[in-house]
Amino acid sequence: MKPPVDESLNPWSTTSTTNVYENPWIRVEHHEVIDPSGRPGIYGVVRPKNWALGVVPIFDNGDTLLVGQYRYPLERYSWEIPEGGGDKGTDLLISIQRELAEETGYRASSWLTLQNIALSNSVTDELAVMWVAWGLTEGQAQPESTEELAIWRLPFHEVVAMVDNGTIFDSMTVSGVQCLELRRLRWLLPDDLLRAFDPS
Repeated sequence: MKPPVDESLNPWSTTSTTNVYENPWIRVEHHEVIDPSGRPGIYGVVRPKNWALGVVPIFDNGDTLLVGQYRYPLERYSWEIPEGGGDKGTDLLISIQRELAEETGYRASSWLTLQNIALSNSVTDELAVMWVAWGLTEGQAQPESTEELAIWRLPFHEVVAMVDNGTIFDSMTVSGVQCLELRRLRWLLPDDLLRAFDPS
């Protein structure tokens, strides 16, 4: 189906860009612009320096893992899939495999990309990639010094319910869990992964 607009057209014009803040993880830019109506305006853009990466790990019995931590910007606790940043010059799968091992201690023999999403496209160009991983083997977690993490193993269907009732509100977790559940319901997953959800 053809979209009703020409998606290649950019109705914005940028007249100047100023870097107003930068640290090892993000850059904040102030843009002077001409908006789609032709009027001058301003736009603030946050540019993370890494990809956002996440994975839904699945055990042979259909369990999964959530990582709990206090999120400083939100000032509240959050249960999430294992997540982290991936250097844009490094293979993203290698980066998320490292994150899974660091945060949970687990490694996986099988990986499948679930989806790519823009996390908050009105203020940032941050892009996220999410996977499902299975064939898990246990190891020793090694979280970063800034992370005080709790690990919670529970059935995947309970995590789906936590997404549905709003207990889980992290955008990558919501998106990744819902995408995996939709693929499971449509039988659009490898057979050995489908068997984990229904061992009978």
